[in-house]
Amino acid sequence: MPQPASAAGSIGGALFALVLVIGLILLLGWLAKRMPGLGGARSNSGLRVVGSLALGPRDRVVVVAVGDTQLLLGVGSGGTRTLHTLTEPLPVSPESKAAPAFAQLLAQHFGKKS
Repeated sequence: MPQPASAAGSIGGALFALVLVIGLILLLGWLAKRMPGLGGARSNSGLRVVGSLALGPRDRVVVVAVGDTQLLLGVGSGGTRTLHTLTEPLPVSPESKAAPAFAQLLAQHFGKKS
């Protein structure tokens, strides 16, 4: 007659499987950072978004700086189109603030000061 599995053996097996799955997730994350095309977008000093404006839920206009040239792009569900090539770069106002962090927005929403 077969012996019933002990509780320590089943807990040990579950713990081993958990460590194996977490290790696999960490390994895949490490590989994704090192493989081109899989990781997050790399910063490129020659290409940057100068500004954007939402026109609707899926449509927006974006000014992109490519080297010394600025392009006005229309981005929407139909794709991306070049609307205009700016002859003079857009002026950067020193008063423009960066968007507040998510934690600040959440704290303001719930009435807490940050």
